[in-house]
Amino acid sequence: MHQSGLLRTDMKNDTWSSFTAHQIVVPHAAGFLWNAKVGMPLGAHVRVLDSYCAGKGAGRVTILSAFAVASDAGDPELNLGALHRYLAEAVWYPTALLPQSGVVWNPIDDRSATATLTDSGITVSLEFRFNDADEVVAIYSSGRFGRFDGEYKQLPWEGHFRDYQIRQGMHIPMYGEVGWYEEKTLNIVWKGNLLDVKYQLGQ
Repeated sequence: MHQSGLLRTDMKNDTWSSFTAHQIVVPHAAGFLWNAKVGMPLGAHVRVLDSYCAGKGAGRVTILSAFAVASDAGDPELNLGALHRYLAEAVWYPTALLPQSGVVWNPIDDRSATATLTDSGITVSLEFRFNDADEVVAIYSSGRFGRFDGEYKQLPWEGHFRDYQIRQGMHIPMYGEVGWYEEKTLNIVWKGNLLDVKYQLGQ
């Protein structure tokens, strides 16, 4: 996937940075690699690498793609947060949401259901909300792990999707955004457009 959009690293900071990113996803292995270039003042940039592979989440931030300023990998909270992200973003690789891909669905009402996924011994669940066209328009977790002020915390987490189009036979959203709840207020921290996507389907 090729994306572009805006992000901020602090819910309390109104400064947004532009980014472009490429993401590779391997649904049958429940893994991804997100490689983003985030713009900075004076023509500088920050490279952000986020990944999930074999039950392990990892994140790395470098200035000018060379000098590491932050790195983390393998913490249980990070692993859970990364698998939550994989499940939420499956709207862009929807075969990963099929029961044969390991997702267990339980209805909540006519327009929402809980999806549960277990990988490498860890389990996450998300509420998926659907519109009248049966498109996923939102996801919600009452407690996803994130890193705030240098430590992991569980906060409610929500994402929204819209502008569904057909790409290589897949009905997927071209816009998404996600944020954290603090004091019952949703603070969006990431919003992006899907510029291009290519699927390699197994036989």
